[in-house]
Amino acid sequence: MTKGYFGQFGGQFVPELLYPALYELEKGFEAIKKDKSFQQEYQRLLSDFAGRPTSLYFARNTSEYLGFKVYFKREDLVNGGSHKLNNALGQALLAKYLGKKFIVTETAAGMHGVATTMAANVVGLECKVFMGVKDIARQKLNAEKIQLLGGVVVPVTRGAGILKDAVSEAEVSWIRDLRNTHYLIGSAVGPHPFPAIVAYFQRVIGEEAKKQIFEKEGKLPKAVIACGSGGSNALGIYQAFLMNKEIGLSFVEGEESAAFKHGSIGIFQGTKTYVLQDEFGMDRKTSSRAAGLNYPARGPQLAYLYSIGRVKAYTASDKNVLEAYTKMANLEGLLPAFETCHAIVELFKRKGKYKPDDVVILNFSGRGDKDIDTAIKLC
Repeated sequence: MTKGYFGQFGGQFVPELLYPALYELEKGFEAIKKDKSFQQEYQRLLSDFAGRPTSLYFARNTSEYLGFKVYFKREDLVNGGSHKLNNALGQALLAKYLGKKFIVTETAAGMHGVATTMAANVVGLECKVFMGVKDIARQKLNAEKIQLLGGVVVPVTRGAGILKDAVSEAEVSWIRDLRNTHYLIGSAVGPHPFPAIVAYFQRVIGEEAKKQIFEKEGKLPKAVIACGSGGSNALGIYQAFLMNKEIGLSFVEGEESAAFKHGSIGIFQGTKTYVLQDEFGMDRKTSSRAAGLNYPARGPQLAYLYSIGRVKAYTASDKNVLEAYTKMANLEGLLPAFETCHAIVELFKRKGKYKPDDVVILNFSGRGDKDIDTAIKLC
């Protein structure tokens, strides 16, 4: 295929039986982008249910500490506690548009599972969430939230019982009932058109942030920093700033699961991208304090932007993440998700790097209530 690629990255590396489902999804996606009633309903839900627009918060104490102006794009204020609902609402509506009855998905940190269950409820679909047993244990709060919201949590014991294994099991469940089921993927990964769909529904983050920073500062930022693995929140904010090459786009991955730093180009879960893999092309074991970043691959669009140098990749260790968690709590009175803490680690490393009037935006992708128990035990 010639579609669905970002440079050499992307594609559809899937069994033949999935091609009709992906074709149906692609056609539906192209149709809803032009459907006024769909767009009106989506915008209504973003506003009235999700709580958008989120604020662009001037972090005064952090700014004074670092020596330049820091703004947080507060995706932690979205209903459910993270940016995940932006995409979940869009895809749930798309599933309903396609006549589906059921939604399956994967989750690790649990934020996407919570968001998907909420979105399924709003549009009237049933939801099943696959979650690795290791992640259920360390993200118990979100696993319980999913169940309270009426979603079914399916424990995944295969492999290491983490995100990549939950993705695989969700795909199997989807394949068993393609006619009635939509796989609501949580990040900009997988075969075409999933990466494009997720990026499309997350672009609202950057659109808001760009407008807001002009209103507050009258200029664009020097840098935009975001964490990620697949890259949904990062692409969400990057898209509005991509064309201005003077703005540095920084992507922070976990040191213990750094596919850009330690990986190579390969095929993983339906797409060609950067993967942590062995000499046989099999994915390598990863670990991360942040369950949502414990994934061995990167989304194809993000991989392309990295390969051409438009996005620079950095890493943060588990130790750094814990330090950032407590430091942000003390500086700003905010508890960031461990995933978000990866971006904060990189932000702190830039102390004194910019002029006092320079602006840096950090995508504050999620809140850290889910990580409190771990932080208390380890900090």
